[in-house]
Amino acid sequence: MSILELRGVEARYGEIRALHDVSITIDDGDFVAILGANGAGKTTTLRAISGTVKTSGDVLLDGSKIFRRTPESMARRGVAHVPEGRGTFTTLSVLDNLRLGAWVQRGVSPRDLARVFEFFPRLYERREQQAGTLSGGEQQMLALGRAMMAKPRVLLLDEPSLGLAPLMVREIFGALQQMNQGGMTVVVVEQNATLALRAAKHAYVLETGRVVLGGVAADLQANESVRRSYLGY
Repeated sequence: MSILELRGVEARYGEIRALHDVSITIDDGDFVAILGANGAGKTTTLRAISGTVKTSGDVLLDGSKIFRRTPESMARRGVAHVPEGRGTFTTLSVLDNLRLGAWVQRGVSPRDLARVFEFFPRLYERREQQAGTLSGGEQQMLALGRAMMAKPRVLLLDEPSLGLAPLMVREIFGALQQMNQGGMTVVVVEQNATLALRAAKHAYVLETGRVVLGGVAADLQANESVRRSYLGY
């Protein structure tokens, strides 16, 4: 059963059309990778879902059209968006950042905090530390932990591996796979196509704002044009 669907979605930045008739279906509990070169429309696709860019076409959640999408309204519906750059509140402590993530729950649950710290023990060790003093990998963990505090059904992530050391990238993607195995639907935009296709169940490839390929991630990994264009072999 689909939890999220885009039907004929188009988006513009002024005179530039960033998305052309994009249609994507994401099943409940899926792990979907969205691949493509810079400027392909990957980030705009996530923004179209979360309501941070104006679009035409339809976005459906649980089969129902969402007519007035804003980040706040989508968060209340269970869609959390972790943008590129992480968006942590650098002058606040790790703990305060996590507490802010729980705003849609109208209160901080000790059980939810404990779950975040179970996924990311390093955040517990640094819970009183100012977020801006964390390493890039730790800030990515914090961004994910803050999203977890909202108890989302769908987690959107934009370039979670950007600028991180390989060991930290493996740790982040391992956590994402664990979240997915726990029932959370994960949609990730990722330049590291090899990593994304290994983690995902399904994937879509965008070129110049259009979906040009879509299907089972393992099949795309074996596709000659995908291997040549995105996997480097």
